[in-house]
Amino acid sequence: MDSWWMQLFSMAFALFLLMDSIGNVPIFISVLKEIEPKRQRKIIFRELLIALFIIILFNFIGEALLNFLQVSIETTLISGGIILFLIALKMIFPGAQDHNMERFQHKEPFIVPLATPLIAGPAVLAAVMLYAGQHHPATTVGAIVLSWAASTLILLSSSLWRKLLGWRGLIACERLMGLILTLIAVQMFLEGVKIFLHA
Repeated sequence: MDSWWMQLFSMAFALFLLMDSIGNVPIFISVLKEIEPKRQRKIIFRELLIALFIIILFNFIGEALLNFLQVSIETTLISGGIILFLIALKMIFPGAQDHNMERFQHKEPFIVPLATPLIAGPAVLAAVMLYAGQHHPATTVGAIVLSWAASTLILLSSSLWRKLLGWRGLIACERLMGLILTLIAVQMFLEGVKIFLHA
């Protein structure tokens, strides 16, 4: 039972890092800055619900999709580790903000870019598909809901986080999460290599 809880929280923490809610706070603020605060919270919650639906959908179709593509578990582990590592590097060494986000300002966003790709992005969906092939659906859905709930709390209070931490504080938190995600990515890669060598 203890190992089940460890698996659940380990997956939830990894997905929470991939959702990068703290790193997305400045983007959410920028996209919604022309909308009144009460409406902002409604939009954020709606977009996060859409993201949750997309992620859970991929949880259930992921294994079937991998079987259809005839992709082995070691392949998904190694490729997943590489993808997570690249995402982690981007979190640690962020480039310039995506100027395409500017076109979503001055109007209410729907699905894009808040629900996807900012929350239900390629890295999150790839990780969920990977976990779906390794764990019971109840475990993966539980991890998804936990990570989503934590991200929702952070993003709904995005204006408060900006006041408390400032832009520099938000950047520092994102880089720390990127460092932790690097460790998870390397571990995933090594597990895939280990399975491949013993196959």
